Amino acid sequence: MATAAQDDHPGTPGPRPADAKTSRSRTSAKGAQTRAKLIAAARTLLAGEGFARFSTRNVAALCGISHGMCHYHFHDRTDLIVAVVEDIRGEWITPMECAVDAPGSFAERAERVVVRLNRPEGPDLSRLHSALHWFALNDERVRVALDAEYQRWRDCFVRLFQVLSEEHGGGVDPVPLGTALAAAADGLAAIQSLDSRVEAEAAVRALVDGLTAVALRP
Repeated sequence: MATAAQDDHPGTPGPRPADAKTSRSRTSAKGAQTRAKLIAAARTLLAGEGFARFSTRNVAALCGISHGMCHYHFHDRTDLIVAVVEDIRGEWITPMECAVDAPGSFAERAERVVVRLNRPEGPDLSRLHSALHWFALNDERVRVALDAEYQRWRDCFVRLFQVLSEEHGGGVDPVPLGTALAAAADGLAAIQSLDSRVEAEAAVRALVDGLTAVALRP
């Protein structure tokens, strides 16, 4: 009788492989959206005046997500800050990498770099960088993550002068030249955040021309 009952009322079939794959994709997409919301909220808090009170609880509250869900995606506050460090890469490092690495002569690449550096850093990104530097002074994991980003930033300018070296048959050490330009660019960004009247393009051209002249000096 039991066997007959089972035959008369078969169990609910499990999901088909295609349905299961679709379900996993939807879950993955939803998780990615939640993670993106948390990072966006973290950026808002870090760029605001209350960054010293930054916490995963406040981030979760800002985007209407439970605190537990925040910790599902990020183990702790530092994980979330490091995610922000990685998230802003596309707004300052990646464009410079494209300017340097796209085909062209040293002069053509240098011109793209000048144009890129002539675009002032927005106030939100400037405040965000300041907050990240503050956390880097107090959290080793943040310091390591931010240092890696700045190394990647400096490498852009080193590669720029590597092209100059190759065009002139070697003999030019691109590391000090690239490092100098990167440091000057960082300083210029800081100045521009305080005084928008600074003529960035003239300053950057003078830097590039001066460093190039030093590199090619007999």
